[in-house]
Amino acid sequence: MTLEEFERVVFQTAHQSPLCDIPAMRNLTPTSETIRVSMIMGGFIDAFFNAETGTMAFAFIREGKRVFGADNTGGWHMHPFDDPEEHRALANAMTFADFVKAVEERFVGG
Repeated sequence: MTLEEFERVVFQTAHQSPLCDIPAMRNLTPTSETIRVSMIMGGFIDAFFNAETGTMAFAFIREGKRVFGADNTGGWHMHPFDDPEEHRALANAMTFADFVKAVEERFVGG
């Protein structure tokens, strides 16, 4: 995946979600980027991708704390809503669309 592909996926997914506001670039380097998506019910999602290492991470933050997350550092795993400090292994990669869908299901029932 390229940075441009990652950016396109994040922006398209956010625009299709009833909970997401307009994404904004937070950090961009020649090999990585972080995009922040404000959420209408409060908080935001940070989506990170490093094209050089293939590292990807998504975090839903409310009141300054991660309440849900997923990343592929050491293999794909999630930080579930019920215990965001936990590392729960995932059998498959989590896409940004999957991540947003999980937030939607939590807050509007999918």
